[in-house]
Amino acid sequence: MPERTSPLPGILLALAAFALFSTHDIAVKMLGGGYSVFQIIFFSVLLTFPLVVFMLLRDSEASTLIPRHPWWSVLRTVAAVNTGFCAFYAFSVLPLAQVYAMIFASPLLITLLAIPILGEKVGIHRGGACVVGLLGVLVVLQPGSQEGLDLGLGHAAALLAAFTGALASVIVRKIGRDERAAVLMLYPMMANFAVMGLLLPFVYKPMPLGDLGLWAMMAGLAFLAGLALIQAYRRADAVLVAPMQYSQIVWAALYGWLFFGETIDAGTALGAGIIIASGLYIVFREGRGRSRHTPVLRTRTRPETGTTFRIGRMLSEEARAVSTAYR
Repeated sequence: MPERTSPLPGILLALAAFALFSTHDIAVKMLGGGYSVFQIIFFSVLLTFPLVVFMLLRDSEASTLIPRHPWWSVLRTVAAVNTGFCAFYAFSVLPLAQVYAMIFASPLLITLLAIPILGEKVGIHRGGACVVGLLGVLVVLQPGSQEGLDLGLGHAAALLAAFTGALASVIVRKIGRDERAAVLMLYPMMANFAVMGLLLPFVYKPMPLGDLGLWAMMAGLAFLAGLALIQAYRRADAVLVAPMQYSQIVWAALYGWLFFGETIDAGTALGAGIIIASGLYIVFREGRGRSRHTPVLRTRTRPETGTTFRIGRMLSEEARAVSTAYR
C-alpha cells in the first residue's frame, strides 16, 4: 500500500491562493473608487487574456470552438458576465467583509440549483443547512438598516453575483464532460470583452501609469492564485481544500481596516459565521459521500466572473489526460 502523503502542503497552498484572490479584490475596490465597473472588467480581461491563452496551449484536442451544448453555454456565459459585473460593483461600494459574507452563500445556492439542473436529491440535512445559511444572509443584510442607494444596490449586486456564480458552476457540472476547456474558458471572457468594450466609450476615463499597474497586478494575482489552487487540489483532498475559501473573511477584516478604515459590525460577523458554518456542513457532508454529484466540492474555485481561467476545468482536463494515458 503506498504511503499517504500529508495534506498540509495542499492546505497551505489553498490558503495562499485565497490570500492572493483577496489581494486581487483589494485592487478591484481601489479602482472602483475612480472608474466604472465596465472599464475595470474590460481591462482586466484584456490583461488576463494572454495568460489564459498560455494555459490553453496545453489543450491538444482536435475540435472547433463551437459548443456542443449551445443553449447551456449561452446561459453559463450570461451568468458569468453578470457575476463579474455584480461582484466588481459590490466590491466598489460595500465593505469587503459584507461582500465576502454574501458571496459565501454560493455553496448553498449550488446545492439548491443542483436539484433542478443535475437531478440531485437534497435531503433534510443539506436542505436544512441551506435554509440556515440563507437566514445568515438576512442577518448580514439587516433589512431596513441600510442607508443610501449605493448600499442597497451593492447588497443586491453581491447576492446576484452569488446566485449567478452558483448557476455558472452547476452548468459546468452538467456539460463539462462534453465541452472543450477552450470553450468553457474563452466564451465568458470574449463576452465580457465584447459587452464591456461596447459600453467603454461612454464611461472611459484616462488611466495614469499607477492605475494601469493595479490592473496588471490584478491579472497577475488572479493567475497566480489559480495556479496555486490547482496545486492545492493536487496535494490534498477537496474536502480539505474547499473550506479554505472562508479564510478570505480574515483578509477582508485586515485589508478593510488597513486600506479603507472598515470594521466588521456585529450583524456581519454573526451572519458570516452562520453562512460559513452552513457551507462547511455541506462540504463535509459531500465529503462523506452523501451526495451523488458533490457539486460544491467539484466547483473548485470562486464564483466565475469570466475574467480569468477556470481552475476546476484545468484539473478536469488533467484528470482526463491521465485517464486516457492509462487505458
